[in-house]
Amino acid sequence: MTLDEVMDRWKDAVDAHDPERVAAGFTEDAIFQGLKPYGVGRAGIAAYYDSQPLGLKAAYRILETRRLADDLVLGYLSVDFTFADRPAIGVHLSVLVKDDLIAHYQVSRLPG
Repeated sequence: MTLDEVMDRWKDAVDAHDPERVAAGFTEDAIFQGLKPYGVGRAGIAAYYDSQPLGLKAAYRILETRRLADDLVLGYLSVDFTFADRPAIGVHLSVLVKDDLIAHYQVSRLPG
């Protein structure tokens, strides 16, 4: 599976507001840092996405990738999260994908 396929799976689940399906795209012990305090594991990831408003959508663009090993890819992305009732939020996202699952997810808010 490519980084595009992993991130498409993540995006589809985020857009569908399906927190359990989002979490299923992560390793059991994934380190997750969204715009709230970090968590570890699928339960925390599902809770994070469950707390997001209905209508949240993600649009991403891969900026850089590095294959660190046969089963390990580092990705650096630009992501715009849009909402039904407020302005969009632009972030940079770093992911570490192991065996087609996200093992590390780190968001950085863009200035401005």
